[in-house]
Amino acid sequence: MEYRNYLKEYGVSDEAAKQRCEEIFRTLFYGSEDERIYHPAGEDMGYMEDTGNIDARTEGMSYGMMMSVQMDRKEEFDRIWRWSKKYMYLEEGDNAGYFAWSCAPDGKKNAWGAAPDGEEYFAMALILAGNRWGCGEGILDYHTQAKELLHSMIRKGTGNLPGRAMFDPDNHLIRFIAECDFSDPSYHLPHFYEQYALYAYEEDREFFREAAKASREYWTKCCHPKTGLSPEYGEFDGTPHEGHNKMFGRHDWYYSDAYRTMINIALDAVWCGETQWAKEQASRFIAFFNAAKEKGNWDHIFLVDGTDMEESVLHPWGVIASNASAAVLAGEAARPWVELFLEKGLRDGDRRYYDNCLHFFVYLLLSGNYRVY
Repeated sequence: MEYRNYLKEYGVSDEAAKQRCEEIFRTLFYGSEDERIYHPAGEDMGYMEDTGNIDARTEGMSYGMMMSVQMDRKEEFDRIWRWSKKYMYLEEGDNAGYFAWSCAPDGKKNAWGAAPDGEEYFAMALILAGNRWGCGEGILDYHTQAKELLHSMIRKGTGNLPGRAMFDPDNHLIRFIAECDFSDPSYHLPHFYEQYALYAYEEDREFFREAAKASREYWTKCCHPKTGLSPEYGEFDGTPHEGHNKMFGRHDWYYSDAYRTMINIALDAVWCGETQWAKEQASRFIAFFNAAKEKGNWDHIFLVDGTDMEESVLHPWGVIASNASAAVLAGEAARPWVELFLEKGLRDGDRRYYDNCLHFFVYLLLSGNYRVY
Protein backbone atom coordinates (compact mmCIF):
# COMPACT_ATOMS: atom_id res chain seq x y z
CA MET A 1 0.00 0.00 0.00
CA GLU A 2 1.21 3.48 -0.87
CA TYR A 3 1.48 6.17 1.78
CA ARG A 4 1.40 9.60 0.21
CA ASN A 5 2.84 12.67 1.83
CA TYR A 6 -0.01 15.12 1.24
CA LEU A 7 2.01 17.83 2.97
CA LYS A 8 4.51 18.02 0.11
CA GLU A 9 2.08 20.37 -1.57
CA TYR A 10 2.56 22.66 1.42
CA GLY A 11 6.35 22.62 1.27
CA VAL A 12 6.89 19.81 3.80
CA SER A 13 9.34 17.22 2.49
CA ASP A 14 9.29 13.56 3.55
CA GLU A 15 12.36 14.17 5.72
CA ALA A 16 10.89 17.30 7.31
CA ALA A 17 7.60 15.49 7.95
CA LYS A 18 9.35 12.62 9.73
CA GLN A 19 11.35 15.09 11.79
CA ARG A 20 8.15 16.89 12.77
CA CYS A 21 6.54 13.58 13.78
CA GLU A 22 9.50 12.98 16.08
CA GLU A 23 9.16 16.48 17.52
CA ILE A 24 5.47 15.99 18.23
CA PHE A 25 6.12 12.63 19.86
CA ARG A 26 8.88 14.09 22.06
CA THR A 27 6.63 16.97 23.09
CA LEU A 28 3.67 14.77 24.01
CA PHE A 29 5.79 12.16 25.76
CA TYR A 30 8.82 14.03 27.11
CA GLY A 31 8.04 17.73 26.92
CA SER A 32 7.68 20.05 29.89
CA GLU A 33 4.98 19.43 32.48
CA ASP A 34 2.85 21.97 30.61
CA GLU A 35 3.28 20.08 27.32
CA ARG A 36 3.47 16.35 27.99
CA ILE A 37 0.55 13.99 28.38
CA TYR A 38 2.65 10.85 29.04
CA HIS A 39 4.07 10.02 32.45
CA PRO A 40 6.44 7.14 33.27
CA ALA A 41 5.34 5.18 36.34
CA GLY A 42 7.71 2.96 38.29
CA GLU A 43 10.39 0.94 36.57
CA ASP A 44 8.42 -0.40 33.63
CA MET A 45 5.04 1.34 33.30
CA GLY A 46 3.58 4.62 32.13
CA TYR A 47 0.23 6.29 31.47
CA MET A 48 -1.34 8.92 29.25
CA GLU A 49 -3.13 11.70 31.14
CA ASP A 50 -6.33 13.38 30.07
CA THR A 51 -5.18 16.81 31.22
CA GLY A 52 -8.70 18.22 31.21
CA ASN A 53 -10.05 15.58 33.58
CA ILE A 54 -6.86 14.47 35.38
CA ASP A 55 -7.30 10.77 34.73
CA ALA A 56 -6.06 8.00 32.47
CA ARG A 57 -8.61 6.75 29.96
CA THR A 58 -8.59 3.72 27.72
CA GLU A 59 -9.01 6.17 24.85
CA GLY A 60 -5.74 7.91 25.68
CA MET A 61 -3.87 4.79 26.74
CA SER A 62 -4.66 3.03 23.48
CA TYR A 63 -3.88 6.21 21.55
CA GLY A 64 -0.49 6.32 23.26
CA MET A 65 0.16 2.74 22.19
CA MET A 66 -0.83 3.54 18.59
CA MET A 67 1.44 6.59 18.59
CA SER A 68 4.28 4.48 19.96
CA VAL A 69 3.99 1.67 17.43
CA GLN A 70 3.73 4.16 14.57
CA MET A 71 6.90 5.86 15.82
CA ASP A 72 8.74 2.58 16.53
CA ARG A 73 8.94 3.25 20.28
CA LYS A 74 8.65 -0.16 21.88
CA GLU A 75 9.63 0.89 25.40
CA GLU A 76 6.82 3.44 25.68
CA PHE A 77 4.38 1.03 24.09
CA ASP A 78 5.18 -1.72 26.60
CA ARG A 79 5.06 0.67 29.55
CA ILE A 80 1.58 1.88 28.63
CA TRP A 81 0.35 -1.65 27.98
CA ARG A 82 1.67 -2.93 31.32
CA TRP A 83 -0.07 -0.05 33.15
CA SER A 84 -3.30 -0.76 31.27
CA LYS A 85 -3.22 -4.46 32.11
CA LYS A 86 -2.33 -3.89 35.75
CA TYR A 87 -4.80 -1.15 36.61
CA MET A 88 -7.51 -1.04 33.95
CA TYR A 89 -8.09 -4.67 33.01
CA LEU A 90 -11.29 -6.14 34.46
CA GLU A 91 -10.95 -9.75 35.62
CA GLU A 92 -14.43 -10.40 37.01
CA GLY A 93 -18.06 -9.47 36.55
CA ASP A 94 -20.01 -8.83 33.37
CA ASN A 95 -17.21 -6.68 31.96
CA ALA A 96 -14.45 -9.22 32.54
CA GLY A 97 -12.08 -9.16 29.59
CA TYR A 98 -12.60 -5.44 28.99
CA PHE A 99 -10.80 -2.44 30.46
CA ALA A 100 -12.16 0.14 32.93
CA TRP A 101 -12.52 3.27 30.84
CA SER A 102 -11.14 5.65 33.49
CA CYS A 103 -8.56 5.35 36.26
CA ALA A 104 -6.93 7.89 38.53
CA PRO A 105 -3.22 8.58 37.90
CA ASP A 106 -2.39 6.29 40.85
CA GLY A 107 -4.21 3.43 39.13
CA LYS A 108 -7.39 3.41 41.19
CA LYS A 109 -10.40 2.64 39.01
CA ASN A 110 -12.88 5.48 38.55
CA ALA A 111 -15.33 3.21 36.75
CA TRP A 112 -16.05 -0.47 36.18
CA GLY A 113 -17.47 -0.11 32.71
CA ALA A 114 -15.69 -0.03 29.37
CA ALA A 115 -15.65 2.36 26.41
CA PRO A 116 -15.26 0.39 23.16
CA ASP A 117 -13.09 2.93 21.36
CA GLY A 118 -10.31 2.10 23.80
CA GLU A 119 -10.59 -1.63 23.15
CA GLU A 120 -10.59 -1.01 19.41
CA TYR A 121 -7.32 0.91 19.53
CA PHE A 122 -5.76 -1.51 22.01
CA ALA A 123 -6.44 -4.40 19.62
CA MET A 124 -5.15 -2.59 16.53
CA ALA A 125 -2.02 -1.33 18.27
CA LEU A 126 -1.26 -4.83 19.57
CA ILE A 127 -1.59 -6.33 16.10
CA LEU A 128 0.76 -3.75 14.62
CA ALA A 129 3.21 -4.18 17.50
CA GLY A 130 3.39 -7.93 16.91
CA ASN A 131 4.04 -7.35 13.24
CA ARG A 132 6.62 -4.62 13.79
CA TRP A 133 8.57 -6.03 16.74
CA GLY A 134 7.56 -9.67 17.04
CA CYS A 135 5.59 -11.17 19.92
CA GLY A 136 7.06 -11.87 23.34
CA GLU A 137 5.67 -13.82 26.25
CA GLY A 138 2.80 -13.22 28.67
CA ILE A 139 1.17 -9.84 28.19
CA LEU A 140 3.84 -9.01 25.59
CA ASP A 141 2.55 -11.78 23.35
CA TYR A 142 0.85 -9.01 21.44
CA HIS A 143 -1.10 -11.09 18.94
CA THR A 144 -2.55 -13.46 21.52
CA GLN A 145 -3.55 -10.49 23.67
CA ALA A 146 -5.28 -8.93 20.65
CA LYS A 147 -7.07 -12.16 19.74
CA GLU A 148 -8.41 -12.60 23.27
CA LEU A 149 -9.63 -9.01 23.41
CA LEU A 150 -11.28 -9.19 20.01
CA HIS A 151 -12.97 -12.44 20.98
CA SER A 152 -14.46 -10.82 24.07
CA MET A 153 -15.60 -7.78 22.09
CA ILE A 154 -17.85 -9.86 19.84
CA ARG A 155 -18.57 -13.06 21.81
CA LYS A 156 -19.46 -11.92 25.32
CA GLY A 157 -22.95 -13.06 26.22
CA THR A 158 -22.42 -16.35 24.44
CA GLY A 159 -21.00 -19.65 25.69
CA ASN A 160 -19.33 -19.17 29.07
CA LEU A 161 -18.57 -15.46 28.55
CA PRO A 162 -20.74 -13.27 30.82
CA GLY A 163 -21.90 -9.79 29.97
CA ARG A 164 -22.58 -8.14 26.64
CA ALA A 165 -20.57 -7.82 23.45
CA MET A 166 -19.33 -4.44 22.29
CA PHE A 167 -20.61 -5.17 18.79
CA ASP A 168 -24.27 -5.87 18.14
CA PRO A 169 -24.36 -9.54 17.08
CA ASP A 170 -27.03 -8.99 14.44
CA ASN A 171 -26.09 -5.77 12.64
CA HIS A 172 -22.31 -5.95 13.35
CA LEU A 173 -22.24 -2.31 14.52
CA ILE A 174 -20.09 -1.13 17.42
CA ARG A 175 -22.09 0.02 20.44
CA PHE A 176 -21.43 3.22 22.38
CA ILE A 177 -21.04 0.99 25.43
CA ALA A 178 -21.84 -2.70 25.68
CA GLU A 179 -24.91 -2.02 27.81
CA CYS A 180 -26.60 0.29 25.25
CA ASP A 181 -28.18 -0.35 21.87
CA PHE A 182 -26.97 2.71 20.01
CA SER A 183 -23.64 3.71 18.55
CA ASP A 184 -21.02 6.45 18.32
CA PRO A 185 -20.17 7.24 14.67
CA SER A 186 -16.57 8.06 15.61
CA TYR A 187 -16.10 4.52 16.97
CA HIS A 188 -16.55 3.05 13.49
CA LEU A 189 -13.16 1.87 12.23
CA PRO A 190 -13.64 -0.40 9.20
CA HIS A 191 -9.95 -0.08 8.32
CA PHE A 192 -9.15 -1.62 11.71
CA TYR A 193 -11.76 -4.34 11.26
CA GLU A 194 -10.14 -5.40 7.98
CA GLN A 195 -6.95 -6.02 9.95
CA TYR A 196 -8.83 -7.76 12.77
CA ALA A 197 -10.22 -10.15 10.14
CA LEU A 198 -6.64 -11.18 9.32
CA TYR A 199 -5.40 -11.70 12.88
CA ALA A 200 -8.40 -12.62 15.07
CA TYR A 201 -9.17 -16.21 15.98
CA GLU A 202 -10.35 -18.06 12.89
CA GLU A 203 -13.94 -18.29 14.16
CA ASP A 204 -14.06 -14.51 14.67
CA ARG A 205 -12.71 -13.37 11.31
CA GLU A 206 -15.91 -13.41 9.29
CA PHE A 207 -17.64 -11.27 11.90
CA PHE A 208 -15.06 -8.52 11.44
CA ARG A 209 -15.26 -8.71 7.66
CA GLU A 210 -18.98 -8.10 8.01
CA ALA A 211 -18.37 -5.36 10.58
CA ALA A 212 -16.15 -3.49 8.10
CA LYS A 213 -18.93 -3.54 5.50
CA ALA A 214 -21.55 -2.55 8.08
CA SER A 215 -19.53 0.41 9.36
CA ARG A 216 -18.90 1.83 5.91
CA GLU A 217 -22.63 1.58 5.27
CA TYR A 218 -23.31 3.20 8.65
CA TRP A 219 -21.20 6.21 7.70
CA THR A 220 -23.48 6.82 4.71
CA LYS A 221 -26.42 6.98 7.11
CA CYS A 222 -24.99 8.99 10.02
CA CYS A 223 -23.20 11.69 7.98
CA HIS A 224 -25.69 14.35 6.94
CA PRO A 225 -26.32 14.35 3.16
CA LYS A 226 -25.80 18.13 2.88
CA THR A 227 -23.31 19.10 5.58
CA GLY A 228 -21.36 15.86 6.02
CA LEU A 229 -21.59 16.31 9.80
CA SER A 230 -22.15 13.31 12.07
CA PRO A 231 -23.54 13.27 15.61
CA GLU A 232 -21.56 12.23 18.66
CA TYR A 233 -23.98 9.39 19.39
CA GLY A 234 -26.17 7.80 16.77
CA GLU A 235 -28.98 5.28 16.58
CA PHE A 236 -28.28 2.12 14.63
CA ASP A 237 -30.18 3.68 11.71
CA GLY A 238 -27.73 6.61 11.72
CA THR A 239 -30.03 9.27 13.15
CA PRO A 240 -28.72 11.34 16.08
CA HIS A 241 -29.29 9.69 19.45
CA GLU A 242 -31.27 11.80 21.90
CA GLY A 243 -32.64 9.21 24.28
CA HIS A 244 -29.86 9.46 26.86
CA ASN A 245 -29.31 13.23 26.89
CA LYS A 246 -30.30 13.46 30.55
CA MET A 247 -27.98 10.60 31.50
CA PHE A 248 -24.89 11.39 29.42
CA GLY A 249 -25.46 15.05 28.54
CA ARG A 250 -26.28 16.20 25.04
CA HIS A 251 -24.57 14.22 22.25
CA ASP A 252 -26.93 14.44 19.27
CA TRP A 253 -24.88 17.27 17.72
CA TYR A 254 -21.55 17.62 15.92
CA TYR A 255 -19.20 18.00 18.86
CA SER A 256 -16.05 16.55 20.43
CA ASP A 257 -16.31 12.79 19.73
CA ALA A 258 -17.65 13.49 16.25
CA TYR A 259 -14.47 15.22 15.07
CA ARG A 260 -12.91 11.78 14.74
CA THR A 261 -15.42 10.58 12.13
CA MET A 262 -13.88 12.47 9.20
CA ILE A 263 -10.41 11.42 10.33
CA ASN A 264 -11.52 7.78 10.31
CA ILE A 265 -13.04 8.13 6.85
CA ALA A 266 -9.77 9.60 5.60
CA LEU A 267 -7.62 6.89 7.17
CA ASP A 268 -9.92 4.21 5.77
CA ALA A 269 -9.30 5.71 2.32
CA VAL A 270 -5.53 5.50 2.82
CA TRP A 271 -5.46 1.99 4.26
CA CYS A 272 -8.26 0.39 2.24
CA GLY A 273 -8.84 2.59 -0.79
CA GLU A 274 -11.04 5.54 -1.69
CA THR A 275 -14.72 5.14 -2.44
CA GLN A 276 -16.91 7.49 -4.41
CA TRP A 277 -19.09 8.07 -1.36
CA ALA A 278 -16.05 9.01 0.76
CA LYS A 279 -14.91 11.59 -1.81
CA GLU A 280 -18.40 13.08 -1.97
CA GLN A 281 -18.62 13.07 1.82
CA ALA A 282 -15.32 14.92 2.19
CA SER A 283 -16.44 17.50 -0.39
CA ARG A 284 -19.72 18.14 1.47
CA PHE A 285 -17.95 18.29 4.80
CA ILE A 286 -15.23 20.70 3.73
CA ALA A 287 -17.70 22.90 1.82
CA PHE A 288 -19.69 23.30 5.02
CA PHE A 289 -16.64 24.33 7.03
CA ASN A 290 -15.25 26.59 4.33
CA ALA A 291 -18.55 28.47 4.44
CA ALA A 292 -18.41 28.56 8.25
CA LYS A 293 -14.87 29.91 8.08
CA GLU A 294 -16.10 32.71 5.84
CA LYS A 295 -18.83 33.51 8.37
CA GLY A 296 -16.38 33.32 11.29
CA ASN A 297 -18.36 30.69 13.20
CA TRP A 298 -16.38 27.55 12.31
CA ASP A 299 -15.52 26.99 15.98
CA HIS A 300 -19.16 26.79 17.09
CA ILE A 301 -21.19 23.72 17.99
CA PHE A 302 -23.51 22.66 15.16
CA LEU A 303 -26.43 20.32 14.79
CA VAL A 304 -25.78 17.82 12.04
CA ASP A 305 -28.02 19.78 9.65
CA GLY A 306 -25.72 22.78 10.12
CA THR A 307 -27.80 24.74 12.60
CA ASP A 308 -25.45 26.99 14.58
CA MET A 309 -25.98 26.49 18.32
CA GLU A 310 -24.00 29.69 18.97
CA GLU A 311 -21.79 28.01 21.55
CA SER A 312 -18.01 27.70 21.24
CA VAL A 313 -16.47 24.25 21.00
CA LEU A 314 -14.25 22.80 23.72
CA HIS A 315 -11.63 21.51 21.29
CA PRO A 316 -11.03 23.95 18.41
CA TRP A 317 -7.69 22.32 17.57
CA GLY A 318 -9.62 19.08 17.13
CA VAL A 319 -11.95 20.77 14.65
CA ILE A 320 -8.97 22.05 12.67
CA ALA A 321 -7.31 18.61 12.64
CA SER A 322 -10.51 16.93 11.50
CA ASN A 323 -11.01 19.46 8.72
CA ALA A 324 -7.40 19.11 7.60
CA SER A 325 -7.77 15.33 7.35
CA ALA A 326 -10.38 15.85 4.64
CA ALA A 327 -7.53 16.86 2.30
CA VAL A 328 -6.94 13.15 1.70
CA LEU A 329 -10.24 13.01 -0.20
CA ALA A 330 -11.20 16.63 -0.92
CA GLY A 331 -7.79 17.84 -2.12
CA GLU A 332 -7.35 21.54 -2.77
CA ALA A 333 -10.71 22.44 -1.21
CA ALA A 334 -9.24 21.62 2.21
CA ARG A 335 -6.20 23.89 1.73
CA PRO A 336 -7.35 26.59 4.20
CA TRP A 337 -7.58 23.96 6.91
CA VAL A 338 -4.28 22.25 6.19
CA GLU A 339 -2.58 25.65 6.26
CA LEU A 340 -4.26 26.50 9.57
CA PHE A 341 -3.40 23.03 10.90
CA LEU A 342 0.30 23.56 10.13
CA GLU A 343 0.24 27.13 11.42
CA LYS A 344 -1.44 26.36 14.76
CA GLY A 345 0.63 23.30 15.70
CA LEU A 346 0.03 21.82 19.15
CA ARG A 347 -2.33 23.24 21.74
CA ASP A 348 -1.25 24.20 25.24
CA GLY A 349 -3.29 24.42 28.43
CA ASP A 350 -5.44 22.00 30.37
CA ARG A 351 -7.43 20.86 27.34
CA ARG A 352 -4.40 19.96 25.24
CA TYR A 353 -4.80 16.17 25.60
CA TYR A 354 -7.63 15.46 23.15
CA ASP A 355 -6.72 18.19 20.67
CA ASN A 356 -3.09 17.14 20.50
CA CYS A 357 -3.92 13.46 20.12
CA LEU A 358 -6.06 14.31 17.09
CA HIS A 359 -3.39 16.68 15.80
CA PHE A 360 -0.71 13.99 15.97
CA PHE A 361 -2.84 11.35 14.29
CA VAL A 362 -3.73 13.75 11.49
CA TYR A 363 -0.11 14.80 11.06
CA LEU A 364 0.87 11.14 10.77
CA LEU A 365 -1.93 10.64 8.27
CA LEU A 366 -1.22 13.66 6.08
CA SER A 367 2.54 13.06 6.09
CA GLY A 368 2.21 9.42 4.99
CA ASN A 369 3.40 8.03 8.31
CA TYR A 370 0.19 6.42 9.67
CA ARG A 371 0.87 2.92 8.43
CA VAL A 372 -0.11 -0.71 8.56
CA TYR A 373 2.77 -2.87 9.81
